[in-house]
Amino acid sequence: MATVSHTTVCRDYTIESRYRTVERVIRKMQEQLDEPFSLKEMAEVAYLSPFHFNRVFHQITGIPPTQFLYALRLEAAKRLLLTTHLRVTDVCYEVGYNSLGTFTTRFTQLVGLSPCQLRRLPEHSLLMPTEATGDSRLPLPAPTSSGSWIEGKISAPEPDTKAIFVGLFRMRIPQGRPVAGAFLTSPGKYRMGPLPDGRYYLFAAALPDGTGPLTYLLPNIASMLVGGGQGSLVVKGGKVSGKTDLNLRPVRLTDPPILIALPSLLAGQLHV
Repeated sequence: MATVSHTTVCRDYTIESRYRTVERVIRKMQEQLDEPFSLKEMAEVAYLSPFHFNRVFHQITGIPPTQFLYALRLEAAKRLLLTTHLRVTDVCYEVGYNSLGTFTTRFTQLVGLSPCQLRRLPEHSLLMPTEATGDSRLPLPAPTSSGSWIEGKISAPEPDTKAIFVGLFRMRIPQGRPVAGAFLTSPGKYRMGPLPDGRYYLFAAALPDGTGPLTYLLPNIASMLVGGGQGSLVVKGGKVSGKTDLNLRPVRLTDPPILIALPSLLAGQLHV
């Protein structure tokens, strides 16, 4: 019978303990989005020093705690913009911003659209390719001779998963306009490009069949699957190095909010 080493048990316990600590702080963030919450205060909730807490949080979520808090606030702003008639100024204050200019700039950078543009999206046609063409499987785009292309495979625990968005980003989290994007109607192969040289991060999100634009703009986290690359992809001189296959899984509390309007992953073709 195989034995489990004491070192392995301790390591697993440490990782589990860190997840619980980070989750406790994230829940506190969610409870007081409209209130100041400094790194020192977060660390006190975690029962850690600010330096150690910042390192642990970054290890578990992939980003610093203050950046995670900003993302939660903008996620709440997205929901208010799309489900209420509050003015943009009121939404700004509701999610803890004191400056409309700062809020609008950060929102536009991380969501990929301005608050007013996002609010108008449901008025426009947001048909997914399968809804527009009736195709059950979209053909892969043919790579061109110019630029680099990446190819990979998306796997999911449920083979009938629909509406899979794949995007390539300059940051570790899906924020802002993707460098490239693709759409799949079921798990399988994808291809994106052409790409300029650089270091990128791969992300995928799968949603159930939608009944309207809000399904894609405000996805139900409970029924959503996500996947991220195990590190970065490096594109240089027509070659791509790094892991391009992704395994989808349910969303965790420690996953940073998905701020981008998912349909814009389709090669960034949304212009409102």
